Amino acid sequence: MRQVAREFQHRAEQEDFVAVIDDAGPHTAHELLAEAARLAEAMFPGADGSAGGTVMLQADNSWRTVAGTLAVGLRGGVLAVVNRHTTRAEFAAAYEDIRPDAVVAEPSAIDEWAVPELLPGDRADTALDGWTCRSTAGPYDVSRWSGGVLIGLTSGTTGRPKGVVQSEAALRYAATSTIEINGLTRGDAVAAIVPLSSTAAYCFGVHLALVLGGPLVMTAKWDRAVALRRMADADVRWTMCVPTMALQMGAEAAGSKVLGGVRAITVGGGPMDRGALARAEQSLGTRILRVFGMSECLGHTSPSPDDPEEIRLGRDGRPFPGTDLRPLTADGAAAAPGETGRAHVRGPSLFLGYARDGRVEPPELTADGYFPTGDLLMTHDDGTVTIMGREKDIIIRGGRNIDITEIERAVASYPRVARACVAAVPDEVLGERVALLVVTEDGGGIDLAEVTGHLESVGLAKTKWPEFVYGIQELPQTKVGKLDRTGARALAHRLRSPTPDPA
Repeated sequence: MRQVAREFQHRAEQEDFVAVIDDAGPHTAHELLAEAARLAEAMFPGADGSAGGTVMLQADNSWRTVAGTLAVGLRGGVLAVVNRHTTRAEFAAAYEDIRPDAVVAEPSAIDEWAVPELLPGDRADTALDGWTCRSTAGPYDVSRWSGGVLIGLTSGTTGRPKGVVQSEAALRYAATSTIEINGLTRGDAVAAIVPLSSTAAYCFGVHLALVLGGPLVMTAKWDRAVALRRMADADVRWTMCVPTMALQMGAEAAGSKVLGGVRAITVGGGPMDRGALARAEQSLGTRILRVFGMSECLGHTSPSPDDPEEIRLGRDGRPFPGTDLRPLTADGAAAAPGETGRAHVRGPSLFLGYARDGRVEPPELTADGYFPTGDLLMTHDDGTVTIMGREKDIIIRGGRNIDITEIERAVASYPRVARACVAAVPDEVLGERVALLVVTEDGGGIDLAEVTGHLESVGLAKTKWPEFVYGIQELPQTKVGKLDRTGARALAHRLRSPTPDPA
């Protein structure tokens, strides 16, 4: 983080500029650097520029996250970002893996996470306009991260958060590739509307804005009307979001083309339908780019804003220059174009490993250096790729494997459907049955007959049709706005077997 922080400091020394626009208004580079200096002194009093440690920072969508980045970067430290909604148990697990030298968060979070118990008897100070900083005495050793500068938490299959360790070179590569693909120029404003506590949101929010040298426009909480207004007023040129956000903004815009000045909106992290995205971009007046990436290998595919709709919205782009993405068949052979295989990736944004017991645990790679992503991938003759779903996104009904992604795509092509999610519900005889959660465009009801009628019209095999359909107001979402499949399954179970009213 040191390089991008020093570049920011150097530019501010040449001329002050607006670096952040958030709920509190504009914040200049000089103001952020002053706050960063105060925070650095609170964390590591009297330390020189090379004596910083590992800092867990509550990463909210405000100037504080940028100031915290500058404080850690200018002291040569390592930043671990954490969401305010992280539970006490999740924080304790992350703390055990990261073993930070300082924790910076709002006072209520410090108490809720029991930070004084984790850092007993150590220094406590106030910084970032009322937030609390607790830190240990040095010396500090950031070499334990093997060159890593950012640790972002991502959900593991066991429910325990995993700390993904990324280098500054990986962050810069991913950010620079995105800047070049979208035709952004120095000083352009970009927006951060996804919570900055995820590795990808931080990279394509804070880090990209610092590399680009323009204002970072943020909203503290997701509000589609506020986001649209703030992006339009600040002349934002690009943003990244999850599909739900793009579709909600499209509905809010109501054909006004309010984001006509935006070069493109990058969308990833959830099920996507070409027709729904096309309607959203027409309403917003911009281009939507359907992409693929993950915390372990940041944003490694994207189309161009100049690509036709079929490529921009119907596929997942092309690998970034220097990134290799391949599908392998079950026997380990390379899958041919048009054939689905297990996705493997390698490239400059590949992570260093997971945080374990205060150090980096290297990832399990193939002999030739590829990381298995757990996704199903299809390549095309023109170099574009399509993610066909997760390897484990299946429902086993009576011994038959049913791909939920295939069903979701077929359902999403129905004009009345805004968002949809397929989930398994238990069955004593068949093991699992197929349930469908649906958010309609008009907010009205929808029934099984209407859905299956559409699926029959598009040729989806009857063996894959959902057996239960539930119209809901909104799909469950994770802390960073992605589809929460665990929450969706739990909701489907409740709707399938509602708790009886007490007698």
